[in-house]
Amino acid sequence: MPILGYILTALGAYLIGSVPTGFLMAKAKGIDIRSVGSGNIGATNAMRVLGKPAGIFVLLMDALKGYVACAILPSFIHDAIGLIYYSGLGNSFQNEPFELQTRFYVVAGIGAVLGHNYTCWLKFKGGKGIATSAGVYLALAPWAVLVALFVFILAVVVTKYVSVGSILAAVALAATVWIMTPQNILLGVVTTALGALAIYKHKSNIQRLMAGTESRLGKKPEAKQ
Repeated sequence: MPILGYILTALGAYLIGSVPTGFLMAKAKGIDIRSVGSGNIGATNAMRVLGKPAGIFVLLMDALKGYVACAILPSFIHDAIGLIYYSGLGNSFQNEPFELQTRFYVVAGIGAVLGHNYTCWLKFKGGKGIATSAGVYLALAPWAVLVALFVFILAVVVTKYVSVGSILAAVALAATVWIMTPQNILLGVVTTALGALAIYKHKSNIQRLMAGTESRLGKKPEAKQ
């Protein structure tokens, strides 16, 4: 059952994460967000293109995707499989060993972030995974999210670059997980890998930062060339 559970959890989490909230919000207003500003479908570009309320909504929904996929889906999948195959006599997910629960949570988290970053609805092009990762880690390691959020806010206030805050938050999240849960090697490795993916997804931002052309917070968006 674990193998089937992992597969269904990964698939379900991917589909939850793949909902392109920013794209749909912009589409409802007749805008293709991929052709405006940075061209990204995430909350930062949505805020620039659609305004602060819409951007905050996209941020919250993208985070909610990660939280639901990680906090709710694994238990649902596990118990549903037990109900179908064991007529309800299977062991409840909450009674499973901690190590097994962690593996399910990690699989769900990876699936949700990959779904957001590479959504099947937009030819496998999506966001950068920062908000969705935050939602995942609110379920897995909330204290680490608070540290990462503090680093993000401080970096944005000092530099006025959301991309710098996002990159430093990804580093802070991974470092905090390793420091606070050194015994959980799997979680530390996966967090580091997801952090590296988040930084990789910011490669165009890094190039613009180095060229001095990165947009600062509050700057009006321009059509993507």
